[in-house]
Amino acid sequence: MHLISLLPLYKLSPSPSFPPTAHTTTPSAREQLLLSAEMELAMSPNLSSSSSISSLAASLIATGPNSTSCNVAPAAAVAIVSKCTVYPDRESDLGDLPLSVSDLPMLSCHYIQKGLFFLPPPVPIASLVSLLTSSLSRALSLFPALAGRLCTLPDGRIFISCNDAGAEFSYATAASFSLPDVLPPSSDVPSAVKSLFPFDGAVSFHGHFRPLAAFQITELADGALFLGAAVNHAIVDGTSFWNFFNAWAELCRGGSPAPPDFRRNYFGGSKAVLQFPGGRGPEVTFPVDAPLRERIFHFSREAILDLKSRANCRAKTVAAGDLPNREIYGENRHDQKTVALNEEEVISSFQSLCAHVWRSVTRARTRLPAEATTTFRMAVNCRGRVAPRVAANYFGNAIQSAPTKALVAEVAGRDLRWAAGLLHRSVADYGNETVRRVVAEWEAAPRCFPLGNPDGAGITMGSSHRFPMYEGNDFGWGQAAAVRSGRANKFDGKMSAFPGREGGGSVDLEVCLAPETMAALLRDHEFMSYVSP
Repeated sequence: MHLISLLPLYKLSPSPSFPPTAHTTTPSAREQLLLSAEMELAMSPNLSSSSSISSLAASLIATGPNSTSCNVAPAAAVAIVSKCTVYPDRESDLGDLPLSVSDLPMLSCHYIQKGLFFLPPPVPIASLVSLLTSSLSRALSLFPALAGRLCTLPDGRIFISCNDAGAEFSYATAASFSLPDVLPPSSDVPSAVKSLFPFDGAVSFHGHFRPLAAFQITELADGALFLGAAVNHAIVDGTSFWNFFNAWAELCRGGSPAPPDFRRNYFGGSKAVLQFPGGRGPEVTFPVDAPLRERIFHFSREAILDLKSRANCRAKTVAAGDLPNREIYGENRHDQKTVALNEEEVISSFQSLCAHVWRSVTRARTRLPAEATTTFRMAVNCRGRVAPRVAANYFGNAIQSAPTKALVAEVAGRDLRWAAGLLHRSVADYGNETVRRVVAEWEAAPRCFPLGNPDGAGITMGSSHRFPMYEGNDFGWGQAAAVRSGRANKFDGKMSAFPGREGGGSVDLEVCLAPETMAALLRDHEFMSYVSP
């Protein structure tokens, strides 16, 4: 059956129920979006399905928010109704893209899993699915690497084959929970959120035999939506991930986003090879089944400015031996000189917030010996830190991890200014020389990135409060209600920074901790006094 013949079925699809006050889109906007979706469906030849496109349409018509797929047990929280492969709407001429020195270490990491909750939309779900898949097809033409597969040459070099093999797209329903159930205030993140993402447990090396990107739109019981994505971490970092998401949303709104920069000019001339004997590939470097509690802590603009004021109240002199280790993989450098944070240097809002978290979590880890070393690792975007600079829209990984080390007793016992000063110096010193030294050390001994917290004393801060997670991600039916992530790459001490929905410099921190540490953190009055309800 040709796609255009399905159009009348979509017109007959009932609109999901939702509170009339949940969205402010006018009827004319609703009609315009519906018409756009119908036109997208009629014009898109770039879908294939495990069953057929006609079964996709039929299931969308027959399936309401409270029904389950016939091939999924009714007890399942999320039922996959239909799944298809979306291809680029035009053939790629990009060729092969070699993985860089920043891409290769990520082969042992899970796919990045991030997604957005939306209030119930003003148009039928069938129309939205057609709009999303057709605009995704055009987005893949701008980002053809996401429609490719990984390939390994006989000499061990790994590259992205931009072969237009396509990305996966699924439509699912979640009949057993609604938006308030998955966004409870002042509570741990419900486990149901993890079921809203595709490719759970997929390791980036698996991109040799599975799609490099997968997307899932899930309709909740109250008509709210969750758009989840899983993208191979060996081909994108957070910057590239959200650049793609923004472009997809812009295409949905009828815009014309610019393509990314695919030039391999971030250490593209490296000859280093990461070998995997037997071709089996790496495993993740941390225990995936360790017990964890996960919680979102919201920090208002006012709370963060107060922390920044405390951190910058006066210049602070620290011994260089106490300064952060500037190496990525654990080497130590010691210098007996003293280094001052002069009055021209300003500790940033985010560094101040991170220092507050570092001190609080270290206090909450009551079993750590006072003489143990605690490490705070912060993801650093290297695009603007190397010379020559790499374009802001460079596609791929261009990140390193900047560690700051100190004794447990000092982090827990000294004031916020001291800890914030260490973090500030670590980031401020992370320039071209440091980036190139870390690359040279990796080339001398290629290895996967050692993600995890083996000594129980570390914190790893990922993502960024500067990423455009709300800004630019309106797909045509309003701003997202919340950002959430899946199970991927989470362990005791893993944290991710998201912008607060209200903007203005507010920050949401996604915090994963061992259960006893989380319980102690929630009892820490100093920490909680800065958290908004």
